[in-house]
Amino acid sequence: MGDYSPSFYVRALFDTPWKAHNSIIRHLMIPVARLKFALAGIPWRRGWLLYGLPVLLKHRQSTITIGDRLSLRSTLRSNPLAPNHPVVLCTWRAGARIVIGNDFGMTGGSIVAEQEIVIGNRVTIGANCTIMDTDFHPLDAQTRYERPYDAATAPVRIEDDVFVGMNCLILKGITIGAGSVIGAGSVVAADIPPGVIAAGVPAKVVRAL
Repeated sequence: MGDYSPSFYVRALFDTPWKAHNSIIRHLMIPVARLKFALAGIPWRRGWLLYGLPVLLKHRQSTITIGDRLSLRSTLRSNPLAPNHPVVLCTWRAGARIVIGNDFGMTGGSIVAEQEIVIGNRVTIGANCTIMDTDFHPLDAQTRYERPYDAATAPVRIEDDVFVGMNCLILKGITIGAGSVIGAGSVVAADIPPGVIAAGVPAKVVRAL
């Protein structure tokens, strides 16, 4: 086991000065971040770490609930995997819900709910992933022309202790079972059982953990 005493963290800041810079900027931005979440109607919880400001696109008649010890990295220098845009949290329509448990981490990427996205505890989402419960637009051309936002939707569930690698796309109507790992660059279009590694386009089970 590593030594995670206070001296370990002091030494880490000395050896990696960009982390010290990130930490200073994070602390300076706390009042702005708290105000941003308050204006969106999202309660601030314990132990939140925000590196840069996320984009909050919240319908006034929707809910976004997030647990303790949130970690969002929204700036280019906040992670060596280089988020290509800030974290986006979006509830697209009235009644939409995003529910995120404790100890959630995400770098860049988007979570977009037209109906419901529920994420459990201790979930980590790699850089530049997209999670959405909607197709955004109808597949039928005539419907798309007449009612462009009348898209199919279905809830998304990501259970406890899931790790999603970078550049993944998680589509509507799927459940990722507890403790599973999704390989980088995967497109998750069907349910993934608990306790497995899944990868590919579309994602399939590679092996059990």
